[in-house]
Amino acid sequence: MREWQYRLAKNILFKFDAEQAHHLSMGLLRRAEKLGVLRFLSGGCDGRKEVECMGLRFPNAVGLAAGLDKDGDTIDALGRLGFGFVEIGTITPLPQAGNPTPRLFRLVDDEAIINRMGFNNCGLEKGVENVRSARSFKRDGGIVGFNIGKNKLTANKDAVSDYIKALRGCWGVADYVTVNISSPNTPGLRDLQAADDTARLLEALKLEQARLMDESGVRMPIVLKVAPDMGEAQIADLSRVFLDGGLEGLVATNTTIDRSAVDGRPFAKQAGGLSGAPVTDKSTEVISAFHSHLGDKVPIIGVGGIMNASDAEEKLRAGAKLVQLYTGFIYHGPPLVKSILDRLSKS
Repeated sequence: MREWQYRLAKNILFKFDAEQAHHLSMGLLRRAEKLGVLRFLSGGCDGRKEVECMGLRFPNAVGLAAGLDKDGDTIDALGRLGFGFVEIGTITPLPQAGNPTPRLFRLVDDEAIINRMGFNNCGLEKGVENVRSARSFKRDGGIVGFNIGKNKLTANKDAVSDYIKALRGCWGVADYVTVNISSPNTPGLRDLQAADDTARLLEALKLEQARLMDESGVRMPIVLKVAPDMGEAQIADLSRVFLDGGLEGLVATNTTIDRSAVDGRPFAKQAGGLSGAPVTDKSTEVISAFHSHLGDKVPIIGVGGIMNASDAEEKLRAGAKLVQLYTGFIYHGPPLVKSILDRLSKS
C-alpha cells in the first residue's frame, strides 16, 4: 500500500468515532484477506534482517503491539502488512466487556491516542481458538505473542491465579506469552509492578512454565510488559527481580498516565493511557534505563511512540532487540512498516 492510498483511507476512517473506525478497519482487513486482496498490497513477512530473540527466529524486527487485535481474529490479515510478529490481546481468563464507551480518543494534532478500553476481549477459550485458526502467518514464519491479563473483578491478591489460568490455557498455541501488569485501565493492576509483587508473580509463572514444559515438551518464553511511569529506583529494583527470576523478555513500554506533553489539548483530561508521539522519548528513556541494568540477559521489545523509521532506530540504539507499533500504525498505516523495514535492511 502506498502512502497516498493510506492517507485517503485514513481521511475516511477518521470521520468515524475512533472505536467504530477500529472495528470497521479490522473487519475490512479480514475481508480483504479472505478475498486474497492483501497479498497484492504487501509482501507480508519478507524475512529481511531476521532476528534471533528469546530462542525464537523472528522474520524481521517489526511487530504489532497488543491492543489492536484484541481477540486474535485478524492475525493472518495483519501478517500480510509486513509485520514479523503480531501480539494479540490483552486476553483475560473470562470474557469481559471492558469500560463504558466512549473509551477511545484521538489527539490528531499530536498524533496520539488516549484509551481506557479496560481489557475488553472475548476470553481465553475463544482467544485460543482464534490463534489456532490463524494459518498463513505462522506458516510463513510469523511469530505470534499472546498477551494475558487478569479479569477486572479478580482482586490483586488473587491475580496470580488468573495469570496461571491464562498461561496454562494458551500454552503451545502462540510462540511467546506477554504478562500485562501495566495497563492503567484495570483498577490496581499497576500495583503488581511493585518489586515484591512482581517477584511473587514471576516465581509462580516460572514454576508453571517449567511444569508445562515437562508435560508438553513445548517451550514458550514468558515476557512482562511494564509502564513508562516509573523512576530509576523502581527500574533498578524490577531489573533485579527480572534477572533473579529468569524472565525471558521485557516489553517496554505500555501507555502513560502523564499528560504533561498534551496539557490543554482536546481530550487531554480524559482518563486512560496516552500513546503515540508524546510518549516517544519517555519510552526510549525507560528502555535505555532497563538495558543499562539488564544488558542482553533479558531482551527488550521496544514500543511507545514509534511514528517513523528514525524512532524505531532510536529504540534499537537504546537497547531494544525488537520493536512494536500501535499508534504509529494507526496514523501512518502499512507504509510505516515498510519504511522501517527498508531502513533496517540497510543498517
